[in-house]
Amino acid sequence: MVDGVITLAQEAGGVTDAGLAALGKGLVYGLAAIGPGIGIGLVFSSAIQAIARQPETAGDTRTTMFLGFALIEALALIGFVLFFILAA
Repeated sequence: MVDGVITLAQEAGGVTDAGLAALGKGLVYGLAAIGPGIGIGLVFSSAIQAIARQPETAGDTRTTMFLGFALIEALALIGFVLFFILAA
């Protein structure tokens, strides 16, 4: 895939620093979103299983689930902010 992008860049006048920076920015945010996406899926999956197995602890499980969700989502936001820092 990268070879194809570089070939297209060469046809358009060569590989430039701006073009490589744009690729880098896209990769930074794309990779920063993979981990939190997987983590959020695991948190909600585990919470659903826990509530299904022990419905009487649903309140405590839900609280812990949202706490984990907030911490994982913070990682995605840090990646988003890093994307804008590199854009400057």
